[in-house]
Amino acid sequence: MIPPTVTVAIRDAVRHAQERAARLERTQQLEIGEDLFIRVAPGGRKFLLFKLEGEPEQSQAQAIAEVLGLREPQFGWHQGATLRSLTVAERDEESSKNSDDTESHHSNRS
Repeated sequence: MIPPTVTVAIRDAVRHAQERAARLERTQQLEIGEDLFIRVAPGGRKFLLFKLEGEPEQSQAQAIAEVLGLREPQFGWHQGATLRSLTVAERDEESSKNSDDTESHHSNRS
């Protein structure tokens, strides 16, 4: 007989989304609380935290960053058409992206 309910710890669900984002190179989205959502970016080292009503708190983002193992999370805000999201990225991730962009601009000039 299969139990009617299976409880999954939110930490496990968020880590699973991080692993899937890294493995599949696709954004993973979870509802992690009442009106609280996370989108883990491809690569698993960046995420957006948002609510349909209101804004998430930085303390929530900090807790999730710790669960995901981000060592030096950088926090910011993204204003979409209808939602304002808290953005979190590993510092090294942003530095790498900026240097990759710089390199690609230089190689395009050749």
